[in-house]
Amino acid sequence: MSGLFARQPRTASTARPAPCSAYARRDHPRLGAALNRAASGEVLLEAERDLAAVFEPRQRNGRRAPRVGLSSGRRTELSGFLKSRRARLSPQDVGLRDHGGVRRVAGLRREELARVAGVSIAHYTRLEQGNGDSVSDEVLAAIGATLRLEPDELAYLRRIARRPTPCAADASDVPAGLRYLLESFVMTPALVVGRHTQIVGWNRLAVAVFGDFPLLPDHRRTLSHLLFADPRLRELHGAEWERVAREHVAHLRVLLGRFRGDPALAAHIDQLRELSTDFACLWAEHPVAQVRNRTYVLHHPIVGELTLHGELVALPAAPSCFGLDLFAAEPGSPSERALRQLASK
Repeated sequence: MSGLFARQPRTASTARPAPCSAYARRDHPRLGAALNRAASGEVLLEAERDLAAVFEPRQRNGRRAPRVGLSSGRRTELSGFLKSRRARLSPQDVGLRDHGGVRRVAGLRREELARVAGVSIAHYTRLEQGNGDSVSDEVLAAIGATLRLEPDELAYLRRIARRPTPCAADASDVPAGLRYLLESFVMTPALVVGRHTQIVGWNRLAVAVFGDFPLLPDHRRTLSHLLFADPRLRELHGAEWERVAREHVAHLRVLLGRFRGDPALAAHIDQLRELSTDFACLWAEHPVAQVRNRTYVLHHPIVGELTLHGELVALPAAPSCFGLDLFAAEPGSPSERALRQLASK
């Protein structure tokens, strides 16, 4: 499997895909309709450039949008998250009557949310403007219940509403005992990942399945870069790539809430927003969900279809390592036989 992720000159076949067209048609109906009506490649590219400008971190006036690591970025993150969750709900969803007429905003209005949550409109407005330091946990819980937040989303709201606390240094060394554990997994592809998805450890079978990580420069040896900047991993996931990418972005936002004071994590997110339009589009949707267990159906260039079940195990006692990512095939399945074939090479 050596060379699966070897760097290659960008060609027409490996160029970054056209930005956001799938997301436009699904989440932005007016622009999606324009894309569908486009009669020429020139019109299509112009429409997609317009959509990309919405999501790219550089605004149209040429000034850079607030970065994640700045205090203004914190306020923007809190505001954007709350607005995105209000937009998912209608008055009827929270037991209110819709009196008809044209609504200027998508979803629930601020005053409607405040009324149902039992907080003053002034109090909620200050929160949505990014001023959450004085908001009690009880008020956040009431707002979260009204917005129908999932547990991961509510935990994220509680964290980004507060000022970030400094994080301990994110070292790159893997403890010796953890290295030995990795090497002991003969039939289990295993990775050790850090706080900003950097791959800090792996075993031989993980290299055979996912790529030759030692060939990658340190700054690109992250799960984020592999998913959004390497066409070979996109091909490996095939039709499942969008689901996997969305899950990854949602998990990255959980990490952002948990490690708000980590400048390396903030810089990683800012870099991905500039590097990948697909990442910027997904990030703008504010998905939040902890990655735990999942199933990958991979299209491996040597052994063909490979179904793996993944489990991310937290490593709270290892400050340089966020989690141990383990993958296994169903016993007796064709995928297990394929893993044995790769392990024997």
